[in-house]
Amino acid sequence: MDNITEHPKECSKEKVAFVNVIEESEATGKVKEVYEDIQKTLGIDFVPNMYKAMANNPDYLEVSWRKIQIVMSKQGKLDSKTKDIIALTVSIMSGSDYCIGVYNEAVKHAGLDDAALTELYSIIDTYIGLNRLNIAWRVKADKKPWYGCSG
Repeated sequence: MDNITEHPKECSKEKVAFVNVIEESEATGKVKEVYEDIQKTLGIDFVPNMYKAMANNPDYLEVSWRKIQIVMSKQGKLDSKTKDIIALTVSIMSGSDYCIGVYNEAVKHAGLDDAALTELYSIIDTYIGLNRLNIAWRVKADKKPWYGCSG
């Protein structure tokens, strides 16, 4: 049994985080308002566990949700698919199983197929190694600019 699932004899409810979460049925005030906005904005009929964990601090939940909306929902120079690919890459680099799962689904929904995902993963794999190598070697920046390895 993993370390975030309580023993069945102690509690019949599965624990979804190391902190207690605020379920939708328990939400009031600011938390309830943010939950409703999350569902409406994302077009889903539930509140993701990440936000339920944040709800222990309603101000933090509200500020985090607003920041996420500003960064991910507002159209800027980057389109939504590019933002989701970046979010997936950062999630992989950070080792967040939760976010990897969310953003694997997001990029598939945005049109990436298995071949595109494998290409993305191979880029991540290559650059994890190159970055670690350059960190170990303490390579200094070049005096002249160059534009990546794509040629």
